[in-house]
Amino acid sequence: MNAIDVQQVREFRMPDVGEGLTEAEILKWYVQPGDTVTDGQVVCEVETAKAAVELPIPYDGVVRELFFPEGTTVDVGTAIIAVAAAGAAPAAPAAPEAVAPAAAPVAEAEPEPERREVLVGYGPRTGAARRRPRKAPAGPVATAPAPRPVPVAAPEPVAVPVPAPAPAPAPAPAPAPVAEQPGRPLAKPPVRKLAKDLGVDLRAVTPTGPGGVITREDVHAAAAPAVEAVPAAAATAAEAPAVLPTAPVSRDRRVPVKGVRRATAQAMVASAFTAPHVTEFVQVDVTRTMKLVRELKESGELGPVRVSPLLLVAKALLTAIRRHPEVNAAWDEPNQEIVYKSQVNLGIAAATPRGLIVPNIKDADAKTLPELAAALQALVETAREGRTAPADMQGGTVTITNVGVFGVDTGTPILNPGEAAILAFGQVREIPWVHKGKVVPRQVTTLALSFDHRMVDGELGSRVLADTAAVLERPKRLITWG
Repeated sequence: MNAIDVQQVREFRMPDVGEGLTEAEILKWYVQPGDTVTDGQVVCEVETAKAAVELPIPYDGVVRELFFPEGTTVDVGTAIIAVAAAGAAPAAPAAPEAVAPAAAPVAEAEPEPERREVLVGYGPRTGAARRRPRKAPAGPVATAPAPRPVPVAAPEPVAVPVPAPAPAPAPAPAPAPVAEQPGRPLAKPPVRKLAKDLGVDLRAVTPTGPGGVITREDVHAAAAPAVEAVPAAAATAAEAPAVLPTAPVSRDRRVPVKGVRRATAQAMVASAFTAPHVTEFVQVDVTRTMKLVRELKESGELGPVRVSPLLLVAKALLTAIRRHPEVNAAWDEPNQEIVYKSQVNLGIAAATPRGLIVPNIKDADAKTLPELAAALQALVETAREGRTAPADMQGGTVTITNVGVFGVDTGTPILNPGEAAILAFGQVREIPWVHKGKVVPRQVTTLALSFDHRMVDGELGSRVLADTAAVLERPKRLITWG
């Protein structure tokens, strides 16, 4: 009966998120062991370098085990939850007999052929990830079967050097794990790179992962004592005890950079040091535009959607791009070509608790003002809730960043990777302005356009910025230029 039960236990693995991503962090579990789940039920929320998404389980049954706690970064293809299929026999009371055999068969359990784990925004996986079998120890090693944590092996190498002083047993356990772990230690490539960066010998690390696999936590745990030992030894050898009381340092807060924030940081560094940025500025009298925004709000002509100055700034930029389509381009480095895009996917930079994301409105240039307003509202709301799909952040061509909402006049925005231009929209302030020959208070904003000088020269960038400002100064140009 145990064999039948084992065959009905299925493991759900971290789906292939695609787009070159190889891992995801488990943000929250929605189920616990013992809970009943159904096909399509969301069991957890994970965060990739693109966005946070919910994972549905493709099985019916009862949750047997959660393999990782919340906050753990898991490689794609790694089992994260075990589910006993509906109708499976309950676990046998004798835990050693029921659980021990389950270790090997469960790893071989496969989903039904017609089912494939699919992450929102990506296609199905083309193959299942399998862990390579662990190599058998070499013949001469007779003591290899001894369990790794057993400290009995430590006294044997210590007993050989007879004149060893009393402290000798302390360092003796260090080489023990190396002797007990024959062959190449089991670890994934990211874990091996981490160990290399931290200077940790994987042969000396005690694995805690399934099947004896070394995890990131194992590497950090092995590196921690070494890191602490170095300052301790230096402190005793040095004659400067004044360094020890470092109370202010203990109040520093360190936050691991991962997920969306890490991806954003890497993309911004790559963009800043790859594309030659040029930024131009212009002050614009937007009194008429602000009046039009108020009239649209009061009239309700656009329906229930929210009308904001950003909506008209977006429409003004799209009008300028229609007049100068060469700015809607991308640089193809491998082929050394400029790719002129046939559609405008307008990105809107959005600040979220997880970091900066830039979802975009597909075919924004083909939308009417009401359609653009509805798409902009949906984009902003979804971003604030942290539910932006990865597909909505791909394929952008031009971006707007609204720094005015933070009370900032302007800035020098960094290009979103793969795009040729980004427009910064500053705050609208009432200042003295010359209007019809008189100095009167007017509502003024500052626009800043950064562009890639490989594709956009000064003339083209200046014309796009000037036309955007002209539309905002006289909104009726939306009709005459449209």
